[in-house]
This record gives sequence, structure tokens and C-alpha cells, in this order.
Amino acid sequence: MPVEQALHRDVIATNSGNLIFSDAAHKILETPGTEVVSNGIRTNVAAAGRINEEYDAFVVPLANAFRPSFEPQLKRLTQLIGKLRIPVIVLGTGAQTGLNYDPARLKPIEPTVRAFVSAVLDRSASIGVRGEFTEKYLKDMGFRDVEIIGCPSLFLYGRELAVHKRLPELTANARIAINGSHNAVQKQGLDRVIARTHERYPNLRFIGQNLSDARQLHWRDLSDPNGRVTAMPTHPDHPMYREDKVRVYIDPITWIDDLRDFDFSFGSRIHGNIAALLAGTPATVLCGDSRTLELCRYFEIPHRRIDGLPEDVDPARLYEEADFGALTGNHQERFERFTAFLDKNGLENTFTHGDGGAAFDKRMRSLSFPPGIRPWIDNDPASLGARFGWLHSQITQLSADNAKLKRELARARTADRASAPGPVSVYRRARRAVGRPLRRALRAKRG
Repeated sequence: MPVEQALHRDVIATNSGNLIFSDAAHKILETPGTEVVSNGIRTNVAAAGRINEEYDAFVVPLANAFRPSFEPQLKRLTQLIGKLRIPVIVLGTGAQTGLNYDPARLKPIEPTVRAFVSAVLDRSASIGVRGEFTEKYLKDMGFRDVEIIGCPSLFLYGRELAVHKRLPELTANARIAINGSHNAVQKQGLDRVIARTHERYPNLRFIGQNLSDARQLHWRDLSDPNGRVTAMPTHPDHPMYREDKVRVYIDPITWIDDLRDFDFSFGSRIHGNIAALLAGTPATVLCGDSRTLELCRYFEIPHRRIDGLPEDVDPARLYEEADFGALTGNHQERFERFTAFLDKNGLENTFTHGDGGAAFDKRMRSLSFPPGIRPWIDNDPASLGARFGWLHSQITQLSADNAKLKRELARARTADRASAPGPVSVYRRARRAVGRPLRRALRAKRG
């Protein structure tokens, strides 16, 4: 799929970190007797009947789902689950609040969370959560069948996880990857960390994760509110953008492969740093909220609280202090806890019951994935031609769609006139409800 189409369709569900744990879940659950089918990133409540008829279980890999901004999606998911008659298993959901683990900000969404967890536990033996805070949050509500299992992403290779420091220390020539959210850049001081690291390390690269980051790189599109954050390296005004030191990935394969060549990764993005760890590259997470902190504590990932960083924090110091012994040494025990959770909920896994993911990996390697999206700083004919060619194809398709809609409206008008007259014609009633919005849509598309 062309990059333009991937961005247009939002294949990363607004954040490429979603791809890592969803791919891991797919691989883990794919066994010789099991077919894993993705239902996409949208929740279609009307699909409940088909799901009941065609599938044996409904598995939901989630991240920080218990947060106010996700409440509408959580309600739709609860509606769908309420209509299912098959087992529903949740892999690693989490609650999001501050570093102090105070759940007060989650109080307004408690009825929604309670309804969701109740619906899940009516259809499974237990619910899997990311860490200690989410476990306590649900148990304080009265739920008991809650298990800490972390996130599927770190079990992409099963019980194997190898992370080694290839350098005795980081020097100015080290290849370093940095990542971070817009919130961390705007409100938690990560902008200063990025600026100082950029000054000291010429081989630094920033890896963004948001859909808005990707659109800024590929299209220089600043229409999203994130476009106002000029301190973000994905912004065209940032020096790292102009120096081609920024990437966004739209698939985990290229993302992890590229990070194999780096010496260190750090920043506030949990899955940005998990991608590095899966690549065998040392990483330190700068925790800015409960969702990253509880996951780092559970997996024993080297981390620092972002609110406690010294003013002159240097990645060389973070690299020196990072110890990966507990992360890798206790990984097998955590993997066995994860697979025991799957067993309890009636799910087989490829490492115990299959080929260890060999078929999945072979299939992924047979596909052609685009490289990481780079800043649009060139004006060569090939670069311009690819972008404008895609835009032209979209305009052509929109014109064809509009013409089809006009023909359908004309047929409806003709059929209505031919029908028996009434106080208010069917066409006129339909036009009141549909015609004006549709005409506005047609005008918007032509413009």
C-alpha cells in the first residue's frame, strides 16, 4: 500500500505504537488449528451477529483504554461485547492517570469502565491488565478476577528477549534514537531534552508515532492541533526536520529492523522504546504518566520519572545507569504468567502449541513494507510526482463517486415523480433529510 493511502486510511489507528502490540497478539495466537482474523480499528456493533456465527472467541488487545478521551470508544466496545455469546478475552488493558497513581481524574468514567469490565468478565475467566496501578484501580471497584500480564508486545519473540550494550559508553558519534509525545514536549520539559541532545549528538534521530507526525513529514500538513507544537521535531520548522533526522513508521517490521542499527533509545514513548528492546537495542523510558510507569515496573525496563530528570540530563548517563539484567533475566517467568492467562481463558499460543511464530514471521518477511516516512525537504521530480500523482487519483475517484451519487439522486427523483402523489412526496421527505447535507458534501469535494 502506498504511504499516501496508508495515511489516508489511518492504518496506524492514530498511533503506530498500536501496531506493535496488535501484531504481537496476532502472532502469539496463530496456531495450526487457529485462524486469527482482525476486525480492524473501528468497532462495528452491528457485526455482533456475524462474529457470534463465525468465530469461537473475541480477543481484544488494548493499551490505555481507561482514560476520559477514550470513553466513547469504550462505550461502543461494551455495546458490541454485550451482544456477543462467545468468550471475550482482553489482553493487557490499562488505566491512565498521573505519576502519583491518583485515580481522581478517572472518577467521571467509572460507570463506563465498570460496565466494560463487567461485560468482559461475564464472558471470560479473568481480565488481563498492564500493571499494578490498573490492577488496584479495578480491585478497588470490587472486581477480583484481575491479572497483571503486561503488554503482548514484549512477548513478540516468546520467552526470548536479548538486550545488550554494544558500546562501553556513548560517545558523540553514537547513534541514538529519541521519542516523545506532544504532551511531554509541551508540558513536561522534553523539548529541552531533545534540544540539548540534538546539540551534542550529530547522529540523533527522532521517531514520531502519531498520524499527525506522519502527515507533517510526508505532506507538511499542519492542520491538526499538534501542528502548533513547533518544538516537536516532526514540525517543518524544527531543525531536526530540516536535517532529515526524523522518521515515522507505519509497520513494526521496518521500525524494529531500523532500530537494530542504533546504540541507544530513550524518550517518553513506551512502545517506541519497546520497539528498540525487541531489536536488542538498549532503551530507557522517561515516564510521564501511570501507563508508562506501571508497565516499566512490571517488565523491569530501565526508566526515569520525567518530572525528576536533572536539567542537564545526558543520554550517555542514562545508558551508563541502565541495567537490563532484570528485564531479560525475569522475562521467561513473565512469559509463563502470560501464557497461563491465555490457557485459563481457552486460548492456545504459537510458542507452546504451534511453530513459535515461524509461519507468521515468514509471511511478514515476504511482504514489501515502505521505509520509514521521512521529512519532505526535497523538491525533485520523483518526489513531487509521487505525491501529486496520488492526489490526482483521489480527485478522479471523488469525481466518479460524485457522478454516481448524482445519477442515484436523479433516478430517485424520477421514481418519486412516477409514484402516486401524496401530501408530501417520498423524494421531498428524503431530500429534506439528505439532499442539503449531500449537496454540501459535493460542493466541499469539488472545492
